[in-house]
Amino acid sequence: MAFESLTDRLNGVFKKLRGKGKLTEADIKAAMREVRMALLEADVNYKVAKDFCAQVSERAMGQEVMESLTPAQQVVKIVNEELTKLMGGDEPQYLRSKNKGQTVLMMCGLQGNGKTTHAAKLGRYYRSQGRRPLLVACDVYRPAAIEQLKIVGEQVNVPVFSMGTEKPELIAEKAMAYARDHGNDIVILDTAGRLQIDEALMDELVRIKQHVEVDETLLVVDAMSGQEAVNVAKTFNEKIGITGVILTKTDGDTRGGAALSVLAVTGKPIYFQGTGEKLEDLEPFYPSRMSSRILGMGDVLSLIEKAQSVQSDKEAEDAAKRLMENKFDMNDLLAQFKQIKKMGGASALLAMMPGGNQIDADALDEKALPHIEAIIYSMTPEERAKPSIINPKRKRRIAAGCGLTVEDVNKLLKQYDMMQKMMKKVKRNPKGFMRGLGNLGGMGGFKGFGR
Repeated sequence: MAFESLTDRLNGVFKKLRGKGKLTEADIKAAMREVRMALLEADVNYKVAKDFCAQVSERAMGQEVMESLTPAQQVVKIVNEELTKLMGGDEPQYLRSKNKGQTVLMMCGLQGNGKTTHAAKLGRYYRSQGRRPLLVACDVYRPAAIEQLKIVGEQVNVPVFSMGTEKPELIAEKAMAYARDHGNDIVILDTAGRLQIDEALMDELVRIKQHVEVDETLLVVDAMSGQEAVNVAKTFNEKIGITGVILTKTDGDTRGGAALSVLAVTGKPIYFQGTGEKLEDLEPFYPSRMSSRILGMGDVLSLIEKAQSVQSDKEAEDAAKRLMENKFDMNDLLAQFKQIKKMGGASALLAMMPGGNQIDADALDEKALPHIEAIIYSMTPEERAKPSIINPKRKRRIAAGCGLTVEDVNKLLKQYDMMQKMMKKVKRNPKGFMRGLGNLGGMGGFKGFGR
């Protein structure tokens, strides 16, 4: 996940501060040196890192911190606030869209950064809001670019306008007429990219903007390219005037410096972040939530929103009721695993949980989930509803049916029994339940299936 190494480094700095009780100016200066090094290692722009640490130091040496009963916590609070400010403030920035007529969004960026995919993701996002988007194929150079846009457009149920290898500015112009005739109120132009910035690319984008009134010029940049992403953003902004950024691959194993630098360097906000390869993996960029994740505080609001997007209130209420009444069976367990997969997998959920960075994501072993599903699917309806009836003979049949071992079946049944015991503790003693949850080790007990 993005910022993982930065999170670890910052947590180490704050741990040292908490161990000191009262802080001196020397303590804060030493901590800020480490913070600056952590930011530079995360590929944050040097000037941005320097200015950030200077601002934090100035506030941290103030009376509110030095005389506080919990100075280390005050420093963390200041770092959180300054990180949020650095990335755009408390509230997310939203794309402008007209109430009447067509809102035109032009996607631009280097080749391979995901413009076409994210054009479709944007189309899906607006369609889910009741708008009528239209994708426009203005990339006439890359082989199969038009066909790719048609495929992803069909997957998100958004129409695609194309004119083969006609000049991109004329395609955009004709697309506007088509949108007016067919009632499409959001027009998304998928333009060509290059392997590197060149004058021909910039000139083409300028010509499109001369022929069509573009409301938002969105630069798609790869978070994994680090400082290079910021340099690209700066150049595009100087040449054609971007209005905002879509940051892709924020789910990757990346240092994440682009997210912390792009606004400070270009003055343009990050509107969206791509959080995965699926076409639904697009989220508005919330600076305050990203700051909380960086500091290991989790992102509970995003976690709740993801849960609500894959499970209705009624389903959640029914599951909770069955859980509390100790009626939770293998069918319920199977349903929960499906929800976890829809929400991006266990490691994605960990990134949004307070303290989740302290849990070894490898211990979750998400490869075990398909094996667990296979075991449950090999059970009869009666066995799923009442696992206690599963005797050695049934275990052998289930194992043979799913291509796993009796040991794997036993592991799942053991975990299920532990969950049942924990649910009984909830009614008697909520604190005991939390201790039991820690002993269970989350999904770590599901490690090693089918190996």
